[in-house]
Amino acid sequence: MSFEKLIRIPADRVGALIGRSGKVKAEIERICFVKLQIDSETGEIEVTSNGAIDQIQPFKAVEIVTAIGRGFSPHNAMKLLKEEYLLHVMDLRDFVGKSPQQIERIKGRIIGEGGRARVNMENLTNTSICVYGKTVSIIGEPHQIKVAISAITSISTGSKHGSVYGKLEANRRREKLDRLQLWETDV
Repeated sequence: MSFEKLIRIPADRVGALIGRSGKVKAEIERICFVKLQIDSETGEIEVTSNGAIDQIQPFKAVEIVTAIGRGFSPHNAMKLLKEEYLLHVMDLRDFVGKSPQQIERIKGRIIGEGGRARVNMENLTNTSICVYGKTVSIIGEPHQIKVAISAITSISTGSKHGSVYGKLEANRRREKLDRLQLWETDV
């Protein structure tokens, strides 16, 4: 069974997808059993496969290319190779409409001063978060992504950073207790 998918990424992200001396492109092709045809002017990438050994790998290649296109470093995008990891892309226009000033304001709230808000959310949710263009993208496990979406939505709709962090910390404690209780009942 062959696989063919056309993706478009911003032209300024094509270099990150190709990598120095084509290393990133070659690594994606090797690991995911695909071929990437890249048009560096338009940002169109054709992902093709001729019956990969593992039929999920071409779909992972599409996710990795999309993640790099949404601003993730190739290193962070490669986390998507883990079976349980997913990519979720949120459009900021859903929160503030098409106003460029409002989009920039929300991006500033999500990133925070010196990037601290984004890093805090990443640490508290065990995800990778990237703010690029008009989107916020998240890489992580489904339950982690759900928590990160909730935090980003709260900040985007005006909640104070401190209260969002408090909820994230409470959630983290609750998950830790649940894991401990699960471990105790297994004995």
